[in-house]
Amino acid sequence: MPLSLSQTVPVADPRTLALVRTRFVRAVYQWMAGGLVLTAASALLVVRSPALMGALVLNRGAFLFLILAELGLVVALSGWIGRMSVTAASWAFLGYSVLNGVTLSVIFLVYTGTSIVLTLGVAAATFGAAALYGTVTRRDLTSAGSFAFMGLVGVLVASIANWFLRSPALDWALSYMGVLVFTVLAAYDAQKVQRIGVAAAAGGEAALSRQAILGALALYLDFVNLFLFLLRIFGRGRD
Repeated sequence: MPLSLSQTVPVADPRTLALVRTRFVRAVYQWMAGGLVLTAASALLVVRSPALMGALVLNRGAFLFLILAELGLVVALSGWIGRMSVTAASWAFLGYSVLNGVTLSVIFLVYTGTSIVLTLGVAAATFGAAALYGTVTRRDLTSAGSFAFMGLVGVLVASIANWFLRSPALDWALSYMGVLVFTVLAAYDAQKVQRIGVAAAAGGEAALSRQAILGALALYLDFVNLFLFLLRIFGRGRD
């Protein structure tokens, strides 16, 4: 799911803009990268432990609890990060990354490891190109982001409907639509990260640190969802 970020941009001199954007954007991507590493590590840990994987697959209650815990952390970070300490926000993001890795480990039961790795490479290249465009373009991507969000709502509604319809053609179309939606959202959020960095500068170091975590979460979610939709297209199922 995408994450809403503030778009308010205060007036700042060019030197402040350059310094904040450079330092802040670097912090955002460092947090994002750290979260993805934790997700991958926790997923591999579960995959390599038959006991953990068995407990995750066979105990639906535990799996549902993990999903709800993830949603709770996202809601907490997006809704209350302004009231949280930097330490609490940091642990919430890291905890979410670990829990997400645990739940995502089940993809290794569905797809081959080779196809997962190859799809991860495609996702990284696609996300990187979109984020780079969003960072360097002078075009305002707000309208594109709004359109992508509406597209995401459509994908979610259609996915729920297809749960009952079981249409392979619709599932295929939704996979491509999901890739398009999260590619656009990656560019949109990459541009918006610069805005929230400038806005947070007035609040001092703590505000910058908290907003860097929030920005990292938004981009992290874009990347993970892009990867999952690409996996539905390129992933090779286990025999």
